[in-house]
Amino acid sequence: MIQAILWDVDATLLDFHAAERTAILKLFRQFHLGECSDAMLQEYAKINRGYWERLEKGELTRDQVLVGRFQEFFEKEGLDVSAAPAFNEAYQQALGDTIVYCDDSYQIIDSLRGKVKQYVVSNGTIVAQEKKLRLSGLGALMDGIFLSEELGVEKPNKAFFDKIFEEIGDIDRDAMLIVGDSLTSDIRGGNNAGIRTCWYNPGHEVPIEGVHVDYEIADLHEVYDLLKK
Repeated sequence: MIQAILWDVDATLLDFHAAERTAILKLFRQFHLGECSDAMLQEYAKINRGYWERLEKGELTRDQVLVGRFQEFFEKEGLDVSAAPAFNEAYQQALGDTIVYCDDSYQIIDSLRGKVKQYVVSNGTIVAQEKKLRLSGLGALMDGIFLSEELGVEKPNKAFFDKIFEEIGDIDRDAMLIVGDSLTSDIRGGNNAGIRTCWYNPGHEVPIEGVHVDYEIADLHEVYDLLKK
């Protein structure tokens, strides 16, 4: 019986792509960088994913990821690379301005209060995540919030989860479930931590080798059925 759910935030509880798009378009205007086309947004998203995956593997530091992705993006698009640090700083704030829930996530989290313990587990920055969780109201519904920047270690590292388990106390790992969209961060992290995993896969992406998925859902409402198992 599941007693605790560890929730990812970006692209799981909240529509990250909507927030990312709005923030970048706004900042292109603010920094007088011209028009940011859909093709440019797609290129940035690809670069960004690569940087975060390298962070998960321990190949880059967080600071190298946050600024480096924009430096590479700007260089490819022929923009002023020196603007990348200031752009990233403004981007962290702007990311939290757009709140779009995935699958009525607020109502789902609210309805599960008192039935299971619920925690946020995120690799997102403190600045961005605290703002999102505050403006969305999701933070107030949680039993705890764990951000890798505060813990000093990222998902999928086992040490990230060890620190969480130390904090939340006596819950059997067999009774824990992590729900997230990322196979390399959330699901592999759950594997490393020895807990059950639920891959949120609304886009019906193909799984990757070396990652064990216990449950796969395309809609967050399906979590209700998992709690009966």
